[in-house]
Amino acid sequence: MNKRMKVGIFFGGKSREREISFAGGRTVYDNLDKRLFEPIPIFVDACNNLIQLHWRYLYKGTIRDFYIADLSPLTTPTAAADVASLPHTDIGPRLTLEALKETIDVAFLALHGPYGEDGSIQGMLDWLQIPYSGSGILGAAIGLDKVVQKQLMQAAGYCITPYQVIARKQWEDASLDKEKLLDSLIDTIGLPLVIKSPRQGSSIGVHILTQRDVTAFATAVDHSFFRATLTAKDWKNFTEKEQALWLTQLADCKTGIGLPLIVNSQRLHTSEQLLTYINAYFAEHDDTLSFDSLAGEACVLVEAFVAGREFSCIVLQEIGEEPIVLPPTEIVKGELHFDYHAKYLPGLVRKETPMQLPAAQLAALQATCVSLFKDLHFQVYARIDGILCTDGQIYLNDPNTTAGMNPSSFLFHQAAEVGMNTSQLLTFVIRNSLAKHVATYHAPPQVRELLQMVDDYLAQPS
Repeated sequence: MNKRMKVGIFFGGKSREREISFAGGRTVYDNLDKRLFEPIPIFVDACNNLIQLHWRYLYKGTIRDFYIADLSPLTTPTAAADVASLPHTDIGPRLTLEALKETIDVAFLALHGPYGEDGSIQGMLDWLQIPYSGSGILGAAIGLDKVVQKQLMQAAGYCITPYQVIARKQWEDASLDKEKLLDSLIDTIGLPLVIKSPRQGSSIGVHILTQRDVTAFATAVDHSFFRATLTAKDWKNFTEKEQALWLTQLADCKTGIGLPLIVNSQRLHTSEQLLTYINAYFAEHDDTLSFDSLAGEACVLVEAFVAGREFSCIVLQEIGEEPIVLPPTEIVKGELHFDYHAKYLPGLVRKETPMQLPAAQLAALQATCVSLFKDLHFQVYARIDGILCTDGQIYLNDPNTTAGMNPSSFLFHQAAEVGMNTSQLLTFVIRNSLAKHVATYHAPPQVRELLQMVDDYLAQPS
């Protein structure tokens, strides 16, 4: 083909999952059918700048290996403005929204978390009339909010685990009796308790409380809010090495609360600033410091723990047709919590695809996933997780409208089971994302032309 469709692969972003997004963007870049598509890497930095990344930087180990500004996003209003005003960086030109419209034909969204799969960037692209992969604004917004999902699933009659929501204002109220709150949760939900950050993915901000321990409960809820506390006594009892470790853990945006953060109404941006502040404060005070992430949560979700076989299903939809479910994957992990490290570090869990089930039970599981896909207004593709109990009850939870794109993703595992390779799956996603936009009757004429271009290509003899 003389003309190729320009696919802007969006990755990075300002969420806690930006490194996973970076790895996923590289997978998409490597596996797009280059005869049909021209991949254009669009790196979204922590200040929401769009940078047309030179392809060689995709093969760095992490974002921080090529973009030092991402070490301390939102450093100061002046520094943020300076970054935003740069016409280009050493890694590639910065794109204005008008330039973006001239640079790409379609956006492939490999972004995760807030600002990437919550309807935010989907709304921006709709405004620019640039078609994009996956669900629209409504489905994306629902797909990232676990509390809204619970409410909608409960209203629709799905089996959901008992749950309660703790609002930040309630938690920060000095008069709150946390021991009484824990007892109330145990009475109504039971142990173990699953404590979650409701707008995070990759199991970030998830904790399991197995016994009545008020201190552990408070620590888990604080972490799910992305808050932390430190007493003068603990700090002074730490060795210098232990202090450095504590700071490193706090600054980790995946397993800690991340930087920048707020302490006593002051914004701190680096570990060095944090160390200086803590030492100066505890030199004069003998109380407790509280640290709050700038990217915290408004509430925390507390659920009952449900034992059973954990699974993940990919649902695909050819626009105009009934969604289908790929062969599900069972996550075999023993007693291990399927957290961020278990998801992305090889060897910690075993993924069995397809999940071994009797035909009738498999059909029921797949039908339930299709039903939820439609009820939550998802489009094109999604990943739906769940638990199959020994009594046959199916609990669905944490559906995602942007499945992970790293090579070991459930998406590619399951597609392989039906004979679809990674390149073919990505073409399917792009083709049906274009068809989704055409079906809304609001797409500009060039989107219909792009869809026809894909269909003509696929109709050619192989």
